[in-house]
Amino acid sequence: MAIRPRKPEKPLTKAEQADKEAAATGGSMPLTGHLKEMRNRIAVVLIAFVACNVVLITRAQVIVGFLTDMGAAYGYTFIYISPSELLLQQFKAALTTSFIICVPLILYEVFAFMKPGLTRKEKNGIRFGLLFGVGFFALGAFFAYKVVLPFMLQFLIKQGQGTDYVASVSIANYISFLLLIFTIFGFIFEMPLLSVILSRLGILTPKIMRKIRGGAIVAIFVVAAIITPPDIFSQIMVGVPMVALYELSIGLCILFQKRRQAAEAEEEEAE
Repeated sequence: MAIRPRKPEKPLTKAEQADKEAAATGGSMPLTGHLKEMRNRIAVVLIAFVACNVVLITRAQVIVGFLTDMGAAYGYTFIYISPSELLLQQFKAALTTSFIICVPLILYEVFAFMKPGLTRKEKNGIRFGLLFGVGFFALGAFFAYKVVLPFMLQFLIKQGQGTDYVASVSIANYISFLLLIFTIFGFIFEMPLLSVILSRLGILTPKIMRKIRGGAIVAIFVVAAIITPPDIFSQIMVGVPMVALYELSIGLCILFQKRRQAAEAEEEEAE
């Protein structure tokens, strides 16, 4: 009887090799393996960040022009008061834009690093948090760009009408002001997500949120007064959306509380 030659084994991919090693060690990975994986994921993020910067640094003037056009439409003129100020702001715009573009990749790499040690329920919860966290932050920044900043810039420049003052604004101060407003509203719009997370953990309930509504509204406007420029209009523009988001948070907490109670009832019936 002729002996057939043994076919050469197909080389394993990196993912298959990792699965084989994990199976051989009981699903665990040695410390050196974790450090190597962390190094690789950090390298991916850094390469992507540097690549974005290389591309965007050539378009930095366009980015700065896009931001200043918003103020110029309301009569602001922009100056730079040190020789390097404009150049530094162009670098700042490129770096900030690159970071924003890389945020989804950063979050994905963090999640992928943590994923092997998570349960299915934890994975779904983190996916939900990351997806809606990024979405709500982007929605807040967009709301600031389309609604808040136009009203705010128009209101503030009117304070100089009928006087000898001219709205000649340092380009550094202007871009810092815009970034501050974008960041504030990005985090403000995270309120519903935070409320849902606390509700699912059992820390926050709709009953508690209704009970403290009056104090919460006062606290909201105090916070608005602290984080905004010192004028009542800016405080109102921040405070009113925060109150609306607080009410939305109550509604979402009620929804998720009902879903949790329904799931618990089904589990009891199954038992």
